[in-house]
Amino acid sequence: MTVSIVIPAFNEERLLPRTLAAVRDALPAFTDRGWNHEVVVCDNNSSDRTPDLARASGARVVFEPVNQIGRARNAGAAAACGDWLLFLDADSIPTRALFEDAANAIASGDVLFAGAVVRLDENLPPIESVLVGCWNLASRLFRWMAGSFILVEAAAFREVGGFHPDLYAAEELDLSRRLKALARRRRKRTIILTRHPLVSSARRLKLYPRRYLLRFFARGLLRPLSTPRDREACAMWYDGRR
Repeated sequence: MTVSIVIPAFNEERLLPRTLAAVRDALPAFTDRGWNHEVVVCDNNSSDRTPDLARASGARVVFEPVNQIGRARNAGAAAACGDWLLFLDADSIPTRALFEDAANAIASGDVLFAGAVVRLDENLPPIESVLVGCWNLASRLFRWMAGSFILVEAAAFREVGGFHPDLYAAEELDLSRRLKALARRRRKRTIILTRHPLVSSARRLKLYPRRYLLRFFARGLLRPLSTPRDREACAMWYDGRR
């Protein structure tokens, strides 16, 4: 068994080393079972030291020139050789306990994909905390994977065609939908891990005014098909603010 950990990264020199250190600490969840692993970082056309820091940590670095999260994840997956793919964001902090839950899902033999609930690395004001709580509830109810943690059988990921190349946001929801349809055909389970949340950065909630965030989410609800295809509407992921 080989697990490929795929991390897309665009100008992440500040937080990527923290993520890679957390991955190293969590890897015994796989290696203690005798499983192999690899870490693939996709440099999504960074202008900082992101690729150099990734290589210095021992990760394999691939390059995707088009600055788009789905394309970066697809490029990392194309280079990966694992039986399972574990996509993490470059500003996340996975724990060994979470990786243990992921390993148990793989070992069960009847799981096609697993997501995880998230917890941010800072205390938030009430409105932002409610937004995070609403996401975790929706994730559990509808089995939507957060983009920051996607565990999927590699063959299934390739069978459904990976991430949609035209989406600048919500690409994980689109992938969840297609994988759930495949899971039904294969009679496999799709699960969201809840015992040990993935810790992720709260930086975007601090970088952008509350009105900007609420306007984006409102637009996404009113125009769910067009908004994720509009790069300008999804600028918070692509404007380079870190």
